Amino acid sequence: MVILECQDLEKRLGKKEILKKVNLKVEEKDILAFIGPNGAGKTTTIKLILGLQNINGGKVIINGYDIEKDYVKAISKVGSIVENPEFYMYLTGYDNLKLVANMYPNVKKDRIDEVVKIVGLENRINDKVSKYSLGMRQRLGIARSLLAKPNLLILDEPTNGLDPEGIKDLRNLLKKLAAEGMGILISSHNLAELESFCNKVCIINNGMVIETNDVKKLKHLNNNIYSFSVNDTRNLKIENMENVTDTSFILKTSRENIPKIIEKLIQDKVLIYEVKEIEMSLEEAFLLKAGGNKID
Repeated sequence: MVILECQDLEKRLGKKEILKKVNLKVEEKDILAFIGPNGAGKTTTIKLILGLQNINGGKVIINGYDIEKDYVKAISKVGSIVENPEFYMYLTGYDNLKLVANMYPNVKKDRIDEVVKIVGLENRINDKVSKYSLGMRQRLGIARSLLAKPNLLILDEPTNGLDPEGIKDLRNLLKKLAAEGMGILISSHNLAELESFCNKVCIINNGMVIETNDVKKLKHLNNNIYSFSVNDTRNLKIENMENVTDTSFILKTSRENIPKIIEKLIQDKVLIYEVKEIEMSLEEAFLLKAGGNKID
């Protein structure tokens, strides 16, 4: 089931085009990595999805509702953190959640307790937020975004300032929420981290989506680099061999050429233990697609 769909989304500031017909989808159980260099249009897209800026063209459909025509219904099952979550620092974590819960008609004390448990803040929820670490405030922000039982979670740079343990906790939480049916759209510069838990990726550059794919498939696109594990390479003569050791080598070639190479190795009486395609990292795949535009 499609939870979020952006259809030919456009945004202009004066004569400048910020977004040019952006299309993306988030389905149930998806964790979509929304990536691109600074100024590519990520945060603008997120603000249009959340109704925080006017749309100049195209549509945002959430749970079947047009964000412009049925804003309340469209946004009713959406949780979000855009940049760093803000809280009343002199209040406890629980009191901050209670203030937000009062804005919803059906969010009672048991739901507050439930989201506190989901994000693992049971032991600190009655402390003042001023005593929280940045990672704890991020978890409190996610707890706040989950109060109304959303099925879509939108996060813009949620790992900013988190230590490795905080990032790990966030990763595990998002994987758990997705496994339970939630769709998640996450924008971050930390591609190595996104690679570890996102199943889909959407790359935006200069206001245009240039690639949407499964993370695993993207990492194999235009790669064609294979590693060979063999018993002996000392007398081998294969064109373009790289990183040669006594028992292995790497070769950039087409998939169709692999059987011919294996046949040659067999003719040369070389024992073949393993042949596998080497995956690119998500960052390498991004750089390939974005033409070298780095994520700063």
